[in-house]
Formats: sequence, C-alpha cells, structure tokens
Amino acid sequence: MTLTTPLSDTQRMSALLLFLGSAFISLCSLGFEHIGGFQPCQLCYIQRHTHYAMVPLAAILVLAIRLKAPAPFVRLMLLALSGLMFYSAGVGVYQAGAEWEFWMGPSDCTNTVEITNNAANLLQQLQQTELISCSVAQMRILGLSFGGWNAVLSSILGAIGLVGAFGRDGIFGFVFRLLPFLKGWLDKLYGQA
Repeated sequence: MTLTTPLSDTQRMSALLLFLGSAFISLCSLGFEHIGGFQPCQLCYIQRHTHYAMVPLAAILVLAIRLKAPAPFVRLMLLALSGLMFYSAGVGVYQAGAEWEFWMGPSDCTNTVEITNNAANLLQQLQQTELISCSVAQMRILGLSFGGWNAVLSSILGAIGLVGAFGRDGIFGFVFRLLPFLKGWLDKLYGQA
C-alpha cells in the first residue's frame, strides 16, 4: 500500500467513524458537565479540545472524500487525525495514572474560577466554588474514570485512523456482512450509488 493507492470503503468508513466517535465523545463530556454536574479539570479540557478539533476536521475529511480528494491527501489526513487521537489518549493515560496514584499528577491542575466583579459577592462565590483536581477521579464507570475512558476510546479512534491511512480494501467487510444496510448508507453518503 502506498499513499497513492486508490481509496476504498476502508478510508470512507474510517473517516466516518472518526467523525461519529469524536462527536459522541464530545457530546458525552458536555452531557456529564451540563446535565450530570461534573466539572472538568485542566487535563479534561485538553482531552476535550482534541475531540472538539476532531469533529470539524473529520467532517472536512468526509466531505473531501465525497468530493473525490486525492488519495495522498486523504491518507495523510487520516494519519494526522490518528495522531491527534493518540495524543488525547496519552493525556487520558496520564490523568488516569495520576488518579490511581501510579505517578504524580500536575501540581497546578484544577479547574478555573471566574472571579466576580462585585466585592460583596466575592466571599459567597469563593465558598460555593468547588476546585476539581486532575488527580482525583470524580466518578468511575466499570472501573474507569473519565480520563481512563478517554484513553480507551481515543486509542480505538487512533487505531481506526491508522487502519484508514494504511489499510487495504475489505478491512471493514465483516461489518458490512453483519449490517448489510450500512454499505448502502456509506455509498449514498459518499455519492457512490
């Protein structure tokens, strides 16, 4: 396989999965914050921002494939997006390890506090503000904290990006056999049908 090998369903599916996966992770993190009331720390923001960047970049890639972008551009973009996801996974591993006390977390890692301009409300605001440490898991789901889950999901997305960048046609064939309608949707999305 070279950069100029023609695109196939492997690249089309990888780009779509990168978009959908990061959109899902972004929506979940916003939901946990705004609906669940979990406040993010600074490491959480770093991980979120990689997914916030990933959503439009992957959407551009999906559009580029639909518009018949050159294979080298698509494969290099998949490789870059894969790198972005592995970076996010690395930050998640660092945070999860600090939460499990495998290593020290950053000493200056807490959420930011916006100070009110009204001096009368300052004391009340300081009493109500809860600082969130990067080294303390706010919640664990199936044994993993938010940082741990980000490490797992971002690693999966990073692997999907690598498969898209270097994989041959037919890698997602088992998915199309299990869900035959998916191939038709993929063809319609990319204008193949």
